Amino acid sequence: MRELFHDQLDAMFADLAGICRQVETAVGLATQALMTGDAAIAEQVISGDIEIDRAREAVEETAFSVLSLQQPVAGDLRTVVSALRMVSELERMGDLSVHVAKIARLRVPELAVPVEAQPTVSRMGEVAEDMVRRVSQIITGRDVEAAIALGRDDEVMDQLRRKSFTELLSDDWAGGVEAAVDIALLGRYYERIADHAVSVANRIVFVVTGHNPSALPLE
Repeated sequence: MRELFHDQLDAMFADLAGICRQVETAVGLATQALMTGDAAIAEQVISGDIEIDRAREAVEETAFSVLSLQQPVAGDLRTVVSALRMVSELERMGDLSVHVAKIARLRVPELAVPVEAQPTVSRMGEVAEDMVRRVSQIITGRDVEAAIALGRDDEVMDQLRRKSFTELLSDDWAGGVEAAVDIALLGRYYERIADHAVSVANRIVFVVTGHNPSALPLE
């Protein structure tokens, strides 16, 4: 019975990593749609979100089944509850990718991001995609060290967000009010994807160690 239980836990974490890979694809495609003005790619992200939702429901069903039938205690209970929280955050990351894609689709046939802001916004998309990719690896390997490192590296996204605001408030900004609003929203969406990635990584630390990452040494 215990072997079956741990097989279920392993399968649940494999599913979480799979959802993470789906989100990684969504982030990358959403950024591509944004930078190219490709409505078909934007639609692919938007319509594909239902698959992430279904995968989340499957993880939730497994978790609730484990809770009701196996009655886990201590560390095992911590693992199941953390999985439920992680899958919710992963789904939200997918939703944020949809928000990015919708901005791209809204401005077709024009680009939502003016030329002068494209390097910063494109870099935000790259950083967000990389962070999601690393979270998938962290989940698969239950890698505490990599999870803590991801939390430190989140500062890169924060710096990019500040840079985007500096560009918007510059006297040289010629993109207009509509583009400024779009970029402010995009910055928020990418920043939140990164925040959720860090939160999921922190939950892996908690699953493995039983401690919040802030309580662990950072050397």
